[in-house]
This record gives sequence, structure tokens and C-alpha cells, in this order.
Amino acid sequence: MHPTREQVQAVIEVTHAVAEAIRTLGSVPSGELYARCMGSMSLATYTSIIGTLKGAGLVQEKNHLLTWVGPAILKS
Repeated sequence: MHPTREQVQAVIEVTHAVAEAIRTLGSVPSGELYARCMGSMSLATYTSIIGTLKGAGLVQEKNHLLTWVGPAILKS
């Protein structure tokens, strides 16, 4: 089963929102960020989003601290 266009768009928007939160804060403990997101997504989804942002070279994680290393401004 393939995701719908709307589902793909929703994933992009949620990933962008998490990225924007980290960018705005500069650094944030991963647990604190997940605690703020847990009402909207599962731990597996959150972990996947963080992995995607790290893989894209936008975020680094050290000792559970997420730090924005991408560009100063995100384009949507």
C-alpha cells in the first residue's frame, strides 16, 4: 500500500516543524523535545524524524542534546 499525497505532505510538514523547533532553540535535550511532541506522535515517529534530520546533516546529537547545525533559515 502506497501513502497518499496528503500523507506524504503531512510527514513533510511534521518533519519541518520539528526541524524548525530545533533550529529556533539552537540546542534542546531530545527527551524534552519529545515530551512536547508526544501528544502528536509516537516515539518511533519522533525517532525517525530525528534520524532523518541527523542524516541530512541538519542536526547533531551528543549525549541526547540535539543541536542545529543546518542553515540559519529553513525554507518551507
